Amino acid sequence: MFIQNLRAKMSARLSGDREAGFTLIELLVVMLILGILAAIAIPAFFNQRDKGTDAQAKAAARTAQTAIETFATEHGGDYTGADDAALQAIEPVLALEGEQNGITVTEPDATGYTVTAESGNEPNTFSIERNGGAVSFTCTELGNGGCPNDGAEGDWSK
Repeated sequence: MFIQNLRAKMSARLSGDREAGFTLIELLVVMLILGILAAIAIPAFFNQRDKGTDAQAKAAARTAQTAIETFATEHGGDYTGADDAALQAIEPVLALEGEQNGITVTEPDATGYTVTAESGNEPNTFSIERNGGAVSFTCTELGNGGCPNDGAEGDWSK
């Protein structure tokens, strides 16, 4: 009904048959609909942007983890000596020196290490910690961006 009335008014206006226009109520209804759609779309957009920056930090942490595991494989399972230069020789993308890209690797010992990557979505950080045989994946801001809050207590490995 509304569409037919709108179409009739548009055709009458274009053909010049009579001076018909939109009423104030019709214009207000259209503006209300556009406002509701914008209120739904804008927060969803920002949430996707946060998830994207968090995904980039997760990928950086995984890359550093792969490099340090490669180092340990080449050194008989020992993580000692996996400094920035050694990891960068394995994976040049890391650029760990000076904490560029928000990636830090703690001083690894014989059985473990901690890799941390900062997200552009402050203050989220994503960590991978290996202590002996156990590996844990933790993040700081539960329920924000790519850090889950589903009872897993910040376990982003899933």
